[in-house]
Amino acid sequence: MRSLSAILLLLLSCNAHAALNVFACEPEWAALTQELAGDKANIYTATGPLQDPHRVEARPSLIAKARRANLVVCTGAELEVAWLPVVLRESGNNEVQVGSTGYFEAVQFVKMLEVPSRLDRADGDVHAQGNPHIQTDPRNFLPVADALTKRLIHLDGANTNGYQQRLAAFNTKWSAAIAKWEQQAAPLKGASVLVQHQGFPYLTDWLKLKEIATLEPKPGMEPSAAYLSQILNTLQKQPAQMVLRAAYQGARPSAWIAQRAHLNVVELPYTVGGSTGANDLYGLFDDTIARLLKGLQ
Repeated sequence: MRSLSAILLLLLSCNAHAALNVFACEPEWAALTQELAGDKANIYTATGPLQDPHRVEARPSLIAKARRANLVVCTGAELEVAWLPVVLRESGNNEVQVGSTGYFEAVQFVKMLEVPSRLDRADGDVHAQGNPHIQTDPRNFLPVADALTKRLIHLDGANTNGYQQRLAAFNTKWSAAIAKWEQQAAPLKGASVLVQHQGFPYLTDWLKLKEIATLEPKPGMEPSAAYLSQILNTLQKQPAQMVLRAAYQGARPSAWIAQRAHLNVVELPYTVGGSTGANDLYGLFDDTIARLLKGLQ
């Protein structure tokens, strides 16, 4: 009996200090959770940096990870609508369903851009809550980090002090990094750009870039040569200095327009791991700024 009691006490002790299992939909939220939780979380990233987060298969491996998760951290605003609802439903894990404390959407804590005035599927992949690609503006990580820390504390109150200390350290270091990036990016202010997909409004808003046109005729629709020719005509009146493309996207449209308009194509990492330099959150923006500045040359 003494041995059994000792084993039970040991198991209870281990469970009390067990790390949270976190299911992160995208690499940027896995990286942020790691910054805030450290060794208090085991983090699984559901999508890769060179994978379109709109189009993911609800694989059994994802369902198995969600089944064991204490916390799901995703972008929201329908970015994961094609696969996440299936994963959560099939997981059978009531702790991480939408509306539960184990479900966290980053978009709930930032100001959304490009909120549509009307909803019509004829307009392409339009998101009702606004453009979900909030991770391209580093300022958005501050309110998300604050809210995510509160959620971590709610789920793991025993480690409250540690989470608060890590948040304070992150806020200090991140704010200093934003100031550095903004100083470095000063030459980019007012630069005219084309974008391959409507994935950069937060980046262009932050850096005060001027977006001339989008190569996709509608969000998620591959452009035809005829449509790209129309953009060439637009460039006669409104010249651009470069065309932006996310690393996970095919190169054909941006290469087509760049060759004919004599523009630089700037492939941006878009998320953590999207380039060799973007190996963490800080590297993501270090590399993004460096690539944009090179694109001006």
